[in-house]
Amino acid sequence: MTDGTPEPDLDPGASPYHDLLGITLVEWRDGHARIACQTGPRHRNRSGITHGGVVLSMIDQAAAYAGLWCSVPGNVRRAVTLDLDCRFTGQVKGGRLVAEGRVVSRGRNIFFCRTEVFDEAGTMVAFGASTHRWRAGSETTEGQPDTGPRFAEG
Repeated sequence: MTDGTPEPDLDPGASPYHDLLGITLVEWRDGHARIACQTGPRHRNRSGITHGGVVLSMIDQAAAYAGLWCSVPGNVRRAVTLDLDCRFTGQVKGGRLVAEGRVVSRGRNIFFCRTEVFDEAGTMVAFGASTHRWRAGSETTEGQPDTGPRFAEG
């Protein structure tokens, strides 16, 4: 899925949580998002495999981004996750994971997604479904002006 070249992060305002896990947004368009994470020792559980929480976080983030694409440069859209489920179909010892989220249906305030996660060999290791609610002002692809960071140190 990649030639080893680091992916450009398409979302310069990404959350600190992305930095913590090492998640980058590598493809983004209306109704679709692809994120990647180069997993390693810091992502492992006590059994020596990539923690399921990393995979679940990737499902949540890829799905949310699929519904948050914005057509106006500089504007943003925001949402909250209402429901999230995951089925693990394999284990990951390390390496690059890619999650692909797709919007399957959308209403006035709510959107529904499906997401699949693949290891670096292209094998699906998890899939999930989720429900998200747009925050006020984020219901349309135009979004709203970004007023800066929504998080603080400490």
